[in-house]
Amino acid sequence: MVSPFEVLDVDEDADEAAVERAYRDRVKEAHPDQGGTVEEFQLVRRAYREIDERGRNGGVDAADVDLSDEEGDAAEVEPVRVEFLDYDALADYGWSLDDDDLFRKASHAHLGASEHGRLLVRPDESLLEAAENRGFGWPFSCRGGACANCAVYLVEGELSQPANHVMPDDLTERGFRLSCNGYPVSDELKVVFNVKHLAELDDLILPPGPFTRR
Repeated sequence: MVSPFEVLDVDEDADEAAVERAYRDRVKEAHPDQGGTVEEFQLVRRAYREIDERGRNGGVDAADVDLSDEEGDAAEVEPVRVEFLDYDALADYGWSLDDDDLFRKASHAHLGASEHGRLLVRPDESLLEAAENRGFGWPFSCRGGACANCAVYLVEGELSQPANHVMPDDLTERGFRLSCNGYPVSDELKVVFNVKHLAELDDLILPPGPFTRR
């Protein structure tokens, strides 16, 4: 048996903050770009998701969850389905981020494929990487969690943030995340991208540079 707490190397009675710290450390170590493997990276992400979901929704204790398959190997994590919407469309149509019918309205607005659509995020991809690998040109700059050029707004689902050096807690609580190193920890996501020009993010944006897409 492989429990989520064993994967994150954290005590079963650890509080939310301790689990979050452990996850951030382990996901960095396990990332293929840092010498880890795709399988290990998948396992760390799934472990965090299991603990997080049971902490919020109750049910089976996360310590009793077995992350291994029938042969004892770590079970593979499936790609996450993401529905996305360009913030420019909200400005054009007069929609609001807190509109409960936002994505329904978008589905009837005959928007272009780059403005509204769906994509799959593989377990080893950040949200930004997945968008780029599918041919979309989402905004970014530093790629290191030190600016909000790549910021997205979460309408549904959860996006973990292993590295965040810029987004204050109040904006995180409102639903803003960084796509450059944000990894889905829910089965589905709905996000509004290209939110960098919102007034509350003005002080967190880097000016255009050689590696920036605006």
